Amino acid sequence: MELNWRKSSYSTYHGDCVEIALLPLLAAVRDSKNPGSTLTFPVEPWRAFLSQVD
Repeated sequence: MELNWRKSSYSTYHGDCVEIALLPLLAAVRDSKNPGSTLTFPVEPWRAFLSQVD
């Protein structure tokens, strides 16, 4: 499955980037410098996390 990765709006121009891809039930997160490793989270806890850090 091809994922549509998006960079965080907080990423720097030095390449310090976090990318996220949303699936129906999961959010996948990776470091753009190491794209082979990803973390996945269920969508609802991910949204709850984002609501606390924004």
